[in-house]
Amino acid sequence: MLNTSVKLSEVLYPPIEPFAKGMLEVSSLHTIAWEQSGNPEGIPVLVIHGGPGGGSQPSYRQYFNPESFNIVQFDQRGCGDSVPYAELEDNNTQASVRDIETLRTHLSIEKWHVFGGSWGSTLSLIYAQNHPESVLSLVLRGIFMCRKSELYWFYQDGASHVFPDAFEPYQQHIPMDEQDNLIEAYYRRLTSDDVEVRRGAAKEWTRWEMATSRLFPDPEYLDKAEDLDFAVAFARIECHYFTNAIFVEESYILNHIQKIQHIPTVIVQGRYDMVCPTRSAWELHQAMPNSNLVIVPDAGHSMGEVSIARELVIATDSIANDLTHHG
Repeated sequence: MLNTSVKLSEVLYPPIEPFAKGMLEVSSLHTIAWEQSGNPEGIPVLVIHGGPGGGSQPSYRQYFNPESFNIVQFDQRGCGDSVPYAELEDNNTQASVRDIETLRTHLSIEKWHVFGGSWGSTLSLIYAQNHPESVLSLVLRGIFMCRKSELYWFYQDGASHVFPDAFEPYQQHIPMDEQDNLIEAYYRRLTSDDVEVRRGAAKEWTRWEMATSRLFPDPEYLDKAEDLDFAVAFARIECHYFTNAIFVEESYILNHIQKIQHIPTVIVQGRYDMVCPTRSAWELHQAMPNSNLVIVPDAGHSMGEVSIARELVIATDSIANDLTHHG
C-alpha cells in the first residue's frame, strides 16, 4: 500500500535563499545565470537541471543539508535567467560541458559532487567523462542516455501505450502525414517564424511530458505547459537537442563508461518512470559495477515524488556524513 501521508516538505530540508548569485559570460552570445546557497565553506555540489531547457529551481536547494553543502546551481544556455532566452545557436552538449568547467573555475572550486536527474543525469555523466578529475561523486536520478530507442519510446511509440489519453493531443497536434516522426514535426513548428505556431507546439510538447512525469499525475505540473514563456524555451531547446541526437555519437555514455568507473555513483530510479524507463538505469548500473542502484517501487520520473526525494536526500546526507567521519 502506498504511503501517501508523508508530504514532500517532511522529506526535504527547509527552503533557503542563495548567499551569492551572478551572470557569467561564456561566449560572445551566451551569458549563464548561477547561484550558490547553503554554507559558503561547505562541501561543493553542482546541481544540473533537466530538460534540456528546464532551468534551475529554488526547491533543488532543499535536497541538501544547508549546513553541510555549498550548493551551486546554474541555468544552461537559453533557459531560466540565462540570456539570450530560448536561443538555439551555439547551444549544444559540448558547450554545456565547457560552461560547467568555466563556472567551476570562476567560483574557485577545485572539485565538486555532481547531482542531476533526467537530462541532468545525461549532462552529469558526459561532463564527468570529459572532466573526471573535477568530479568527486555522482548522484543521478531518472537515467536518460538520449539513445534513439529512448527518444522513440517517449516521443513516438512506447509511453503512448500507458498514457494514450495524454498522448492523443500531443500526437493530434501534428497532421497525419507527419506523424511518423513526431520529434521532427515538432521541431519544424518550434523553430517556426510564427510565434503562435511556436507557442501552440510548445504547449502540447510540454503538456505531454508533464502529464507523464509522476506516478500520480499532478495538476500543478500540467500548469507549467500553460506558462508559455517556460514552455517555449523548454520545448524548443529539448527538441533542438533531440533532433541533433544531443550532438554526440549514439550510445556515447556507455561507449566512454570506463572513464568514470572510479567515481562513486548513486542511481535513484522510479520503477514506473515513463519518461526515462528503468532499463536505462539498469544498463548504466551494469556498465558501472561499483555504482549503487536504488529502484524506488512507488514512483515515476519526478524528483518531486516523496519516495524519490527521500532516496536523494539519503544519498546527499551520506556524502556529508562520510566527510564528517573521515574529514
